[in-house]
Amino acid sequence: MAYIKRAVEEHLLYLAQHFPVLALTGARQTGKTTVMKQVFSGIEGIKYVTLDYPVLRDLARKDPELFLQQYPAPVIIDEIQYAPELFPHIKIRVDNNHKNGQYFLTGSQMFGFMKNISESLAGRVAVVPCYSLSRAEIAGEKEVPFLPTNPFKMQSEETLTSIFDKIYRGSMPQMIADPDLSPEIYFGGYVQTYIERDIREMLEIKKESEFLRFISCTAARTGQELNLNSLAKDVGIDNKTAERWLSLLTTSGLVYLLNPYSGNTIKRIVKRPKLYFMDTGLACYLSLWNNPRSLENSAMAGAMFETYIVSEIIKQYANSGRNTKSRLCYYRDNNGAEIDLIIIENGTLYPIEIKKSADPGNTALKNFKVLSEFQEQAGKGAVICLSPVVCPLDKMNTIVPVGVI
Repeated sequence: MAYIKRAVEEHLLYLAQHFPVLALTGARQTGKTTVMKQVFSGIEGIKYVTLDYPVLRDLARKDPELFLQQYPAPVIIDEIQYAPELFPHIKIRVDNNHKNGQYFLTGSQMFGFMKNISESLAGRVAVVPCYSLSRAEIAGEKEVPFLPTNPFKMQSEETLTSIFDKIYRGSMPQMIADPDLSPEIYFGGYVQTYIERDIREMLEIKKESEFLRFISCTAARTGQELNLNSLAKDVGIDNKTAERWLSLLTTSGLVYLLNPYSGNTIKRIVKRPKLYFMDTGLACYLSLWNNPRSLENSAMAGAMFETYIVSEIIKQYANSGRNTKSRLCYYRDNNGAEIDLIIIENGTLYPIEIKKSADPGNTALKNFKVLSEFQEQAGKGAVICLSPVVCPLDKMNTIVPVGVI
């Protein structure tokens, strides 16, 4: 299929000039290998090798020194998590060579991948997350991390129907490249591959049906505050197991935990994170929605719409190399006040409310007043919704159509 230009390309090129090792991590089928080949194939003498092949994997594990002699730098090593024995030998080579842009690694199983990187390549590697496609990438447009102060296109042609069609299909590269591909068929194979190739190896889970029920229950909670006790109870597992499995989903890049605002001066703040699936198509499949119209009219529609927007903004910041954990959070207190998303940039807090309506009105701003209690300065706010046009709600806050973010 035709290559879809990725927003992360510029950041990858920059990092390759400053680090000897570059690691692109993320869930399966998000395009990691394709991006690496596209961006770095022009390097003179670069080679590509994948550890998906059992023979090469066996060589890398049993004789990592010989493997690296056979595939010297510069080299792209795909699915390197299968051979953690390579990491200390790569460390020796980059320490002796003192040259940037030598090893380009990809890994789908971040659970073990990050552990080995931190132990062997600390200070020598730049780690970049790779998510499914963003709206800008799909449209072939330049991507800019969202801020309410951004200049926006003034109009959007997106409708409730068109947005939920996108939510239902998700944004995995193959789903975008092949519009006739059934989400049920694609994600059915995706989940089976994920469980068979990643989960079974990493956690040695014997009851695969139990883990499938866990990720399905997790998907049904996308856009909600995480309640681990409730999740474990619904699946029929203990809290420790639920915590371990959720950690696996987050480190695999399938799930993102949005931290609450951490202002220590406000004692009533809720401290639990909100849970978001990073691909709404996968979340829809796992939570058993089989057509977009049913989802659009369901009680889960608002949570899926919020997931779509928040995951989009996470992708924008990650693709530009900005730390999402330090910039993005949400607010909720025990009085019931909530702000869906807060973007922290240069010491300023930008509040974002997300509404599945075309005319949210000034009531959407009612909780923004809590920002006056924060130590940081409050900036302009936005209500992202289904309005067809950008328009001000007041002097500090703007209605922003989902189609222009």
